[in-house]
Amino acid sequence: MISSRRNPLVKRLRSLATRVGREAEGLLLLEGTHLLQELLMRGGSPLEIIATEVWLQRHPGLAERCAPVQWRIVTDEVLRAALTTVTPDGVACLSQLDGLPPVPSELDFVLALDRIQDPGNLGTLLRTALAADVNAVWMGGGVDPLGTKVLRASAGALLQLPHERFGPGEDKAIPQLQQALKQLVERGLQVVATLVPEQTKGELPSPYWDLDWRRPTALVLGTEGAGLHPDLQACCTHAVTLPHSSRVESLNVASAAVPLLLERRRATMTATSQQFG
Repeated sequence: MISSRRNPLVKRLRSLATRVGREAEGLLLLEGTHLLQELLMRGGSPLEIIATEVWLQRHPGLAERCAPVQWRIVTDEVLRAALTTVTPDGVACLSQLDGLPPVPSELDFVLALDRIQDPGNLGTLLRTALAADVNAVWMGGGVDPLGTKVLRASAGALLQLPHERFGPGEDKAIPQLQQALKQLVERGLQVVATLVPEQTKGELPSPYWDLDWRRPTALVLGTEGAGLHPDLQACCTHAVTLPHSSRVESLNVASAAVPLLLERRRATMTATSQQFG
């Protein structure tokens, strides 16, 4: 059993919680029982599992599903020192970074995110995108989507949801995302900006329910506070808004995404039921 906080494992796990460390080893750090279960449920295989004796005693069935794998038994103190979770539940695991799903070549529903900064917001957005059957999520900079806080907030959505992060700096992220959106327009997708009416110039955006969501679509959401970058807005073919009471200036980006993303699912399901009858 590893009982010293000075053990090299502690430094290694803390490094894997960062983008640089993750990419250097080609490994993804998943903290907690739920993310381990999600990995196994999706057919993934952990390469290493770091667990306490108490966790093993409480989860014999789950531990058996993980065999054969390299186990590292540690104390609670070591696990707290190694992970970003304030109160770890007794386990973490490592999996291959290249085991994440790739972005498919054919896309008919894309969520594009402009510089989302809050891990909780991004986690909620990813979870909602998965629920709405989004093909892929594109991110123009912002918070690290594979960071431990986002993975926990999204309940491991990126283990199933293809994604691509441009940048990471804004100077590269915005032009790269802009070019990718232009290519979608060329391929016939409607690229839809989500705007607050008071922040628009010229023609007001339409209520989101007026859009034909049955068409291949890319939904573009702006960063918290500043909204959508002008260069990204310029390459959108449509603009919608989410009407709400004037007592609230704007909605949280993760909250606003829920009706927008699920509206497309509703529209396509309704169209299918009408077709077949």
